[in-house]
Amino acid sequence: MTGLVKLVSELIAIDSVNPDLVPGGAGEGETARFVAEWLERAGIDVEVQETTPGRRNVIGIVRGNGGGKSLMLNAHMDTVGLGGPDGALTARVEGNRLYGRGSFDMKGSLAAVMLAAADLVKDRPNGNVLVTAVTDEEYASTGTQAILERFSADGAIVTEPTGLQTCIAHKGFVWAEIETFGEAAHGSGLNAAIDAIAKMGRVLVGLEELDRSLRAQPKHPLVETASVHASLIGGGIGLSTYPDRCLLQIERRTVPGETAETVRAELEAIIARGREGHPHFRAEARLGIERDPYEIAADAAIVVALRRVAKRIAGSDRIFNGTFGWMDSALLSAAGIPTVVFGPTGDGAHSDTEWVDIDSVELCRRVYVAMAREFSG
Repeated sequence: MTGLVKLVSELIAIDSVNPDLVPGGAGEGETARFVAEWLERAGIDVEVQETTPGRRNVIGIVRGNGGGKSLMLNAHMDTVGLGGPDGALTARVEGNRLYGRGSFDMKGSLAAVMLAAADLVKDRPNGNVLVTAVTDEEYASTGTQAILERFSADGAIVTEPTGLQTCIAHKGFVWAEIETFGEAAHGSGLNAAIDAIAKMGRVLVGLEELDRSLRAQPKHPLVETASVHASLIGGGIGLSTYPDRCLLQIERRTVPGETAETVRAELEAIIARGREGHPHFRAEARLGIERDPYEIAADAAIVVALRRVAKRIAGSDRIFNGTFGWMDSALLSAAGIPTVVFGPTGDGAHSDTEWVDIDSVELCRRVYVAMAREFSG
């Protein structure tokens, strides 16, 4: 267990703040170098793949004995911005908890897959095992998208923390914006002016009505209902000027079965209602980053196998029932790779106090090793 704590602590100590979230963030370059060198020392074949300048995926490949199914173990290297003392780069152990930025989300999991790969090199399974340490999951997932351009597998485990439960569904999201347009004029110029910010009020009312409607729909058995909220708003020129534009940024969380086109139609309907009886109302909706929701059948072979292994090793075959944020599992699944999510216990993702349960990381390591052997046949 000492080696596990040491490895997680070393990973935490390397700044890997996503620069797309925090301008000037260090990115994953140094973490990628550390992971690649560690895997090479363990006797694992390593490839490094640049995703954007200075940011690199690491792919460790444990070559199987031949004839078995291949399994991908996916973990991301980037973190959100640093927080307080327990959301920073100095790891601290208290009882069975290991504190520090990324301990829970998700350098504990990264350490578990690295150690699992090292275990598998000593006694290789039938099929190949790919450890994919990826960039940019916290923003646009360019890392896993780049992985899918060159690599595939017969199955995948995304090792995000799940409390040692098997996650088979999560929500997606669409980032969008609506812009309303007015006519700028001096504050005293009543006839020439159209207030773009006031016009946005009709959009906000429509958005609130949409959210109520979404929450009133039948709940998905695992991820509850869809939702939408206004995230950021801005506009205006000065106190004595009618604003000629107002920009509203929106996040719409989607459930399995919904697509970006679902969201586009909803926003266009809000704009159409805004025009009713208001000839000067002008607005435009635009979609930004979109990520599909994820779901795999509970009786899929990889789900059944993982639950069986987790029951034997970690004492739990529970299906995670609750709301998760978006994960790279959706990309892997959309690429035709049967994918399940399983990881350690802890708390504090994206908060000032973040920790992972040390024993659960060790259990994950053992589950990943056993799963590689069982899944490969």
